[in-house]
Amino acid sequence: MTTETIQPPVRIALFGATGGTGRQVLEQALAAGHSVTALVRDPTKLDARDQLTIIQGDVLDQESTSRCVQGSQAVICVLGSRVGSEPVEARGTQRIIEAMQRHAVRRLIAVTSLGVGESRAQVSAEFQQAMDTVLQPIIAAKTEQERLIQSSDLDWTIVRPGGLSDGPRTGDYRSGTDPGLMAGLISRADVADFILRQLSRTAAPRICLAVT
Repeated sequence: MTTETIQPPVRIALFGATGGTGRQVLEQALAAGHSVTALVRDPTKLDARDQLTIIQGDVLDQESTSRCVQGSQAVICVLGSRVGSEPVEARGTQRIIEAMQRHAVRRLIAVTSLGVGESRAQVSAEFQQAMDTVLQPIIAAKTEQERLIQSSDLDWTIVRPGGLSDGPRTGDYRSGTDPGLMAGLISRADVADFILRQLSRTAAPRICLAVT
């Protein structure tokens, strides 16, 4: 049975810290007493804080990514792409995996989306249509991202949220591996809460979890 224990402070390498969900992960991680090293292209987007190390760079640059991962105990990847831009999820994750292997860091928690992989039936027909049209490049990148993670020897957890909102953290959400768990709206704050809870899971990782 999967249980959660009280989690001592963890040194986290965070990718995607300036995105909506990434900012929530950062704030909640620091509030919980964890230390965070965040790789960002524009350091002015984050305020300096105790227990936060900001590294300027790009996840597609191997050296910058390696510096972010070095010394960490866990990596949280919340990379995302805007419609119309070149997706970074797969290419960035490949750099992260290589950096983790280089520095012998094993724990990876990565966020993709419900609808990816075998979870396609867990989203609405309207979202499936968007996946096949306007979102196709992003979904393809997330699909490849999951393949890269699942093919690695890391201790990984893939988190697949439903539709995202900017609401508060409530703790009132559903999660698990049940293929009947359908996507619904969930706040980015609740997704961040769920991500950080994965640090204290006592069950073996290497699992894809829906959260909605």
